[in-house]
Amino acid sequence: MPLVSTDPALLARLRSDLSSSGFTVDRLSGPDAWGPTAGAALFRGERVAARRALRRSVESNDGIRTAATLALLFILGYPQPRADVERALPTLGVDGAESLGLIELDTASAPTPASAPTPASAPTPASAPTTQTTAPTVRARVDLRPYSFVDGVGEAAWWIASDLGELALGGALREDHVLGVGGASATLAGLIVPRDVDRALDLGTGCGIQAMHVARHARHVVATDISRRALDFAAFNAALNLIDGIEFRLGSLFEPVAGETFDHVVSNPPFVITPRLEGVPEYEYRDGGMEGDDLVASVVGEVGRHLAPGGIAQLLGNWESAGAGGSPAKKGAYSVSDWAARGLVPLDVWVVERELQDPAAYAETWIRDGGTRPGTDDFERLYEAWLGDFETRRIEQVGFGYVTLRRPVDEATAPVVRIERLLGAMGANEVGLGAHLLATLDSLDTLRGLDDDALLATHPRVAGDVTEERHYWPGNDDPTVITLRQGGGFARSIESGTALSALVGASDGELSAAAIAGALAQLLDVEEARLRQELAPRLRELVTVGMLRL
Repeated sequence: MPLVSTDPALLARLRSDLSSSGFTVDRLSGPDAWGPTAGAALFRGERVAARRALRRSVESNDGIRTAATLALLFILGYPQPRADVERALPTLGVDGAESLGLIELDTASAPTPASAPTPASAPTPASAPTTQTTAPTVRARVDLRPYSFVDGVGEAAWWIASDLGELALGGALREDHVLGVGGASATLAGLIVPRDVDRALDLGTGCGIQAMHVARHARHVVATDISRRALDFAAFNAALNLIDGIEFRLGSLFEPVAGETFDHVVSNPPFVITPRLEGVPEYEYRDGGMEGDDLVASVVGEVGRHLAPGGIAQLLGNWESAGAGGSPAKKGAYSVSDWAARGLVPLDVWVVERELQDPAAYAETWIRDGGTRPGTDDFERLYEAWLGDFETRRIEQVGFGYVTLRRPVDEATAPVVRIERLLGAMGANEVGLGAHLLATLDSLDTLRGLDDDALLATHPRVAGDVTEERHYWPGNDDPTVITLRQGGGFARSIESGTALSALVGASDGELSAAAIAGALAQLLDVEEARLRQELAPRLRELVTVGMLRL
């Protein structure tokens, strides 16, 4: 029997109730619900501030009551009075929600007086009854929360169900836990390239969030997972949000799609590096059962055989860097191109490393993620296991980032390998990067066919989001540092010089880069051939990252 039901009639009632209750991201994060302060505490893993804010909101605005009840029940994990849940789900009702597998009656209900309280001034007869009845309450069996986003298709809002998290459970997660939309999931969703395709694959679908995103531009999506629980949640979420065209298959990695190819593959694989020791939990949603970064290496090495010519694969991953005495193959982000080469299918490789952690910080992150709190014996035991594993294998750093792979249409074409490190927060640029990734891939295709002379013959235009910063020593007319900054995309900063900055400033699409370089050579009194040789690779990079457009 599925963990959650996909009965169409019941889902239609649930959908109607969730819509009419105002159970949305904007409503809950707004000032009439828990607001930004409590929302930030919730993001840090603390629910008390959100609970208090919701209670205050209900007291001052009864219109938020139904949304608050659903948030307290399904997001914060507090049992709610059955009467309140019936009010919040008037069409579905508690019985319908129970049939869907969303809730259960709570046997530990709070006692309430059987009748109206006696006034304090009135004497209490010695024989007065003291019996109390118990008001029925309801407990959530799943986490159900609103989710909204903007992509190339437009704005959309869904509801996503998954297993209850650490906040609601009050302890460590079960090993077959099905994760909802976490930070990594949202990141990958924002990276998905907006390209209409025929067939797509979501490898390790979890709660189904990536498959649902990809279905917005793919005619048919295959979503695989090794976990039957995960596939149950994924099917429920697709049905609740009326998303068609997704086929769910049970199995490990590429086994369910043996011999098949796809135009687009996305994966948020179980990339977390976990010690292979007894007593260390192996969470299905994050642990692929392999040593170190071998799981990500396996996916990268095999995905080429499942990409159609021109197909793109996008995934998140961790990679290890070894110190002295460790494996020479453990070379951080640069390992990814080695993994791709093992597959014997030529692939363009683009890795963006977004974060680096030392072994201690990495261990702390993922032990907490499993619901084990610092200061406990279990935390210290797991900490020892993680640090011991890294020390044995001489691992000094663990990187995290984005991997984009593309199978060239013409396999005789020499693959492009691009490894870049962009550490630190990017603010609003952290989401919605799919269009930038696609534009960069298109630029790489264009540049692949241009030698330096052909590139300099083009008429570049500076992108509208590019700005320039200049720094001077006091009293000096010549800048000591010139920096070109990108407002969109990955918000890159590129150190420039006088000649490159002047080239960018003059790139309005009217003059060729060669003509601009010739004029600059005269102005700067330098040899034109040498200046062209100096500017060509810098021009190529600026076109690649989108600061200049051809």
